Amino acid sequence: MKEKKIDAVEVWKELDALAPRLGLSVIDRTVYLHLLRLTHVEGRRRLRFSILGIAPHLGLSGGPVREAVRRLLEKGALRLIERSNMGHVVEVRLPGEVRVPGGSGAGSRDKLLGGANLDKVDFLRSGALRRAIHAREGGVCFYCMRHTPSRAHCLDHVVPLMEGGSNSYRNLVSCCMGCNSEKRVQAAADFLRQLYREGRLSKEDLSARLLAVQALAAGKFRPQVFGGENAGSEGGTKHKRAREGATPLPPRPRV
Repeated sequence: MKEKKIDAVEVWKELDALAPRLGLSVIDRTVYLHLLRLTHVEGRRRLRFSILGIAPHLGLSGGPVREAVRRLLEKGALRLIERSNMGHVVEVRLPGEVRVPGGSGAGSRDKLLGGANLDKVDFLRSGALRRAIHAREGGVCFYCMRHTPSRAHCLDHVVPLMEGGSNSYRNLVSCCMGCNSEKRVQAAADFLRQLYREGRLSKEDLSARLLAVQALAAGKFRPQVFGGENAGSEGGTKHKRAREGATPLPPRPRV
């Protein structure tokens, strides 16, 4: 029996509420949306797939996709039905069906930063806020998409401060030290095209990164920050970079 047709707009709104609460990275969201399209958009809840089978469709290698699937399983966005040499069978839950800490689903949001407007928060003000940006990217450089150890990542202003950029979560990304140093005051789109010309991004990677820049500016990638952290909507720092270790994740189940 086919599932009833979903309301794509409502699902997108629910995902916007869910992603920051679960700490989903850009790649986590990309994989989740792809699996949603293959299931609920097609009128079903379960899907058999292989990591290496879906990775090329996302312009990613198997490693990041495998890690994303593990995180989605941990956080309850996916439910593993079967694992075999033929691939995985999973149930893909809609955003509103995923249970999150302190609530029954995406609709019951925790109060962010004691009621502060997240768009006005200076994310360079405290270590907790800087770590929230690193955690959002899931240990992957926003620009070149390489895995970046905590000792070698930093924060970068997508729009440089001298060009009118801010310390908002819409303008800060976690990246490797190499990209931070090379980008300098370039526009993000120009720097991504440079990486493509140098063969460090594929054509599919470039398209995905350009879309990610647009989504970031539109506020689609909200970091997971809840009340009790030192938000401080005013003040800030003039430093361009801030290096903080990512918050350690609990052990992951094998996939």
